[in-house]
Amino acid sequence: MSLLVTRPAPDFTATAVLPDNTFKDDFSLSDFKGQYVLLFFYPLNFTFVCPSEILAFNKAVKEFSDNNCQLIGISIDSAFSHLAWKNTKVQEGGIGNIQYPLVADLDKSISKSYEVLLDAGIALRGLFLIDREGIVRHQVVNDLPLGRNVNEALRILHALQFTEQHGEVCPANWNKGEEAMKPTAEGVAEYLTNHAS
Repeated sequence: MSLLVTRPAPDFTATAVLPDNTFKDDFSLSDFKGQYVLLFFYPLNFTFVCPSEILAFNKAVKEFSDNNCQLIGISIDSAFSHLAWKNTKVQEGGIGNIQYPLVADLDKSISKSYEVLLDAGIALRGLFLIDREGIVRHQVVNDLPLGRNVNEALRILHALQFTEQHGEVCPANWNKGEEAMKPTAEGVAEYLTNHAS
């Protein structure tokens, strides 16, 4: 697996199920140029960890949207399977009517291009934050049993936007609204002195 950070995000066109449950056959990543995109892969519909992640992202969909960031979920399932999962109640193992697109990677070409496809034919839990110019700025890949942290994904989005706006860098455990540091030796020394304890 190679690192995609700092490189253009591999573009794709595929069928997606939209928030209103319609199919869009020519759904493309390039349609979101000018927006941030949080693209995440999950192994399979109707499984165990996957719905917990999909529902957790859905709870935060407004915060992502308010920060000009489009959430997109992808698995190797068909669009029909995505729709069936959305049409199944949460209490019955479904995900309900989530409010971001689910892309069908039936031929596995998107999973391959992001280098998250396992030999078994399903994707690892890859997550990619793409900036407004289409460049991957953050990626994390979890093994199948390890669910991701939606709050951490939001934190990284906020950090990226902060650095773009202010030109400062975000130290360990930085959260929105906290002090950052100037990218100079003096700036780092001042920050570390102020936060030594």
